[in-house]
Amino acid sequence: MTHPSIPGFTEHRVPVGDGVTLSAAVGGTGSPVVLLHGFPQTHLMWRHVAADLAADHTVICPDLRGYGASDKPAENGPRTYAKRTMARDVVRLAAELGHDRFTLAGHDRGALVAFRAAMDHPRTVSRALFLDVLPTLDMWDALRGVNAAVGFHLYLMAQPPGLAEQMIEASADTFFAYFLDAWTNAPDAIPADVRDHYLAASAAAVPSIVADYRASAGVDVAHDTEDREAGNRLAMPVTVLQQDWGAALGYHAQGLWSAWSDDLRHRTVSCGHFMAEEDPKLIADEIRALAQR
Repeated sequence: MTHPSIPGFTEHRVPVGDGVTLSAAVGGTGSPVVLLHGFPQTHLMWRHVAADLAADHTVICPDLRGYGASDKPAENGPRTYAKRTMARDVVRLAAELGHDRFTLAGHDRGALVAFRAAMDHPRTVSRALFLDVLPTLDMWDALRGVNAAVGFHLYLMAQPPGLAEQMIEASADTFFAYFLDAWTNAPDAIPADVRDHYLAASAAAVPSIVADYRASAGVDVAHDTEDREAGNRLAMPVTVLQQDWGAALGYHAQGLWSAWSDDLRHRTVSCGHFMAEEDPKLIADEIRALAQR
């Protein structure tokens, strides 16, 4: 699949075990930073942030398992796309590239993978930044009543295999374009060639994208619940940037995140959901500040 690229970055194919290979764009020099994309996107969502950070960091931007140019293994039970599995992919990817400790930033789905990586691999993830997301357990608790309509896709893709895949594949461009349009405050932040890339990449990955979301309604909740009941917390400095969804959905985002972290910087921003594309300087500056904490 041809697509726009990040200038100065080289694309790598890296085996991460279990017969799965991830595609990753790598550039820059300095202390390592790993950037994980969200939905319905690929690593290209980091193109501006990555190019900025490459001046003083080695920047690694993978396509997650099931997305973009990375492998898309068939769902073989809930663990195939569990965030624990996807987090292990990321840790192995970094190790294969020569990095056993790194700063990790994730947006949306990538932030859920980053959260699980930070929980499961505290000696590897030195710092963590999460963009516009709640931990899986808190997300489901926050979606209540009619306000939960904003997350209709979460409930659709939580269904057993078959129905969601068939419905989405029947109108993939319309489905994925809805989120690109509805979740941004600055439509020009995603130019036509990048938008076309996101739509084509998502349409080619419907079964694995649905499996990723399905895992978040099952095994991922179980893993978060185990950590909550055990009193496990994030052991590294944490930054969270979010839109002000609290008033609409009736939750206090900073309070929810504080239950997971003692070293938390939480900031509400004015961007839309795709903040790394709407305000890349803000995000790059926050990552740099976090890397120095």
